[in-house]
Amino acid sequence: MSRYLRPQDIVWLVAFAAIAIFSPYRAPQVLWSLAALAVLQIFDARMSPATSILAKLALIWVMLYYGERIQSGLWVILVLPVISAATRFGLLGTTIFSVLACLVNASFLRLIENDQYIPWDPEGREFVLRMIILIVVGFLVNQLAEASRRETRRFQETAAKLETAVAQVRRSERLAALGQLTAGLAHELRNPLGTMKTSAELLSRNVSKESPIAQEMASYISTEVDRTNSLITRFLDFARPQHLRLEPVDITTILDQAIQSLPGIEIYKNYSPGIPPVKADAELLERVFSNLILNAAQASPKGAVVTVKTQLLDDNKVEICVIDRGSGIDPKNLESIFNPFFTTKPEGVGLGLAICSKIVDEHGGHITVESTSGEGSVFHVILPL
Repeated sequence: MSRYLRPQDIVWLVAFAAIAIFSPYRAPQVLWSLAALAVLQIFDARMSPATSILAKLALIWVMLYYGERIQSGLWVILVLPVISAATRFGLLGTTIFSVLACLVNASFLRLIENDQYIPWDPEGREFVLRMIILIVVGFLVNQLAEASRRETRRFQETAAKLETAVAQVRRSERLAALGQLTAGLAHELRNPLGTMKTSAELLSRNVSKESPIAQEMASYISTEVDRTNSLITRFLDFARPQHLRLEPVDITTILDQAIQSLPGIEIYKNYSPGIPPVKADAELLERVFSNLILNAAQASPKGAVVTVKTQLLDDNKVEICVIDRGSGIDPKNLESIFNPFFTTKPEGVGLGLAICSKIVDEHGGHITVESTSGEGSVFHVILPL
């Protein structure tokens, strides 16, 4: 039974049963309308709001028609659809359904005293008071509901920010632990690599020219050692703490320099004017933006435009967005995209975004990503002013 009826549904059934028992209006149409209204109220949350409210107004009109019409004490049930509208619509929707409730009651208006309706007569004053009550109830409930909706939105935004902050803390902890491991491992690898490099060079000089295979193998060894050393250097760049040279810099100048270093990429600049200087290491930030723009260009279809946007935020921060029109990022990868060694590129190492995140974190900012499948991605870099 609990699967179909909630505790509040039992309350509604009891309330409408009490109205039916104590109501002085015993016409079958009134009782059937009350029963239908009770069922409608139970299924109210599972119906379209407008449909539910209009159905309630229709049932209440039937009750009033067979229950002494404008003199009926059942007019007070009109507050039910008015309250439903106030809690589920804005001020305009509340006003519309409040007026409809008034019209339901006014449809039974009969001429008083010499075929004229006189508002200041006792019956006329009571009728006007009913209209005022319906409108006031709708307005007050709407104000309370709007305040509740604002609080709900505020709590949701706070929860989202908290979730982002927790994710950033987890990511920073992973980066710190992995950075220490990488630094130690890189130093241990460089010694044998140096020996291999020297041995390959000695082998290349000492083997006879009549042994092209040996010459070629020595060249392969030397080349692969150089490639591995380059990779280790990138590992160390990620692992070692950055020594920031902080100075006031213009963020648009850094972006322009990053864009100039990437010829052949079509970029649309949407810079917000009047952004104050940012205290940052210009060289490291240029590296961050170059990486993000290059990734955006690689993710976009050929000939697509990459958008670089800046804007000033209310909390004394500046936001830089790099927007692509690619296929988007798989939702299951969004959590891991800034992790070191995570990559979806066949020849990628997975350190580019991890290093970007580390640099931005050391500037006191943070980097996030939004992505929609089939529409593209937006990387947000937030920096304090």
